[in-house]
Amino acid sequence: MSDVDEYGSWSLKRLMSDVVGSGPKSAEDMDRAQATEAFERVLAGDPEPTTLGAFWLANRWKRNTPEELGAYLDVMARESVTPAAPDCDPVDCGANYDGKGRSALLGVAAGVVAASAGAPVVVHSGDRVPTGEGVAYKHVLDELGVETDLSPAASAAMTDAVGFGFYYQPNFNPGVHGLLARRNEMGVRTFVNTVETLANPAGASTHLGSFYHLAFAKKLVETVRESETAAFERVLLFQGMEGYDDVRPGSTTVAEWDAGGELADFTIETEAYGMDVAREDLAVADVAADSARVTEEVLAGERDDAFADAVALNAALRLYAAKAVDGLDEGLAVARDAVETGAAAATLDDLRAFAP
Repeated sequence: MSDVDEYGSWSLKRLMSDVVGSGPKSAEDMDRAQATEAFERVLAGDPEPTTLGAFWLANRWKRNTPEELGAYLDVMARESVTPAAPDCDPVDCGANYDGKGRSALLGVAAGVVAASAGAPVVVHSGDRVPTGEGVAYKHVLDELGVETDLSPAASAAMTDAVGFGFYYQPNFNPGVHGLLARRNEMGVRTFVNTVETLANPAGASTHLGSFYHLAFAKKLVETVRESETAAFERVLLFQGMEGYDDVRPGSTTVAEWDAGGELADFTIETEAYGMDVAREDLAVADVAADSARVTEEVLAGERDDAFADAVALNAALRLYAAKAVDGLDEGLAVARDAVETGAAAATLDDLRAFAP
């Protein structure tokens, strides 16, 4: 029996030998107390690097349960996240922090359009997060000249002032940010990549996020149910382009859950909305710079191509997530009107002008 220390009796080494480390077929799941203690140790820098890497890999092999992920999420909320809720209740967009590398990042444009139509949106990301280390929300906003190195309180003020807010991981979630170097050494995604997207620094009641397939969406909803700290009462998840929260051309399945109800799903077929868009139509050479340029041109009403259609559809989904519209058809009409009237471009101007 291991000696009890300041965290408890379940060191990561003991968890590896007694619970999770015997391989993907024979490993056992942790209970909430064990998972809680494990992530408390991780965030405190307690584990030796080799042991931490082995623990992360064992979690990946055996696949985490919602109970484990809920415990990790709660530890992160208590030990690392500095929340700052705006007065409004925005849609929380927690896309994969490791970003995109080939296609335009459309979430900034879509979020600004939704905000200009009365549905506040917040986004949050880090900076070159492993393993993809691609372009995330921060990089497109930087290219647009928007202030991103904000305190959580300033992020909340931005959300109330503009309708669109950005929260920067090093400032609102420093404990997880401090794990970047070790995560980079892993070379593969870990459970941290999952729970950081659910951080919810704005205390939003609605989460819009990306996932890999429907079974994983069910696991994430169950994670929210298992969590003692998650404030989400509504969750929409879909398999976006490059794992990000951009609806893919063609067919995209969306999982939808409201507290007290069961998980449902529906499919978005872009052709059904008159959109003749292929994935290659949304490819760009310089993801950060080109995404910013596309954002400017779409919001100014200067484009009527695949990018404009994709932004309108993604804005419609955000409006639907916020329950500002009853369906995507209405959402598309509202989104396109926001661009045509200049409301979206004006909101982008306000976002650029915001100073904490």
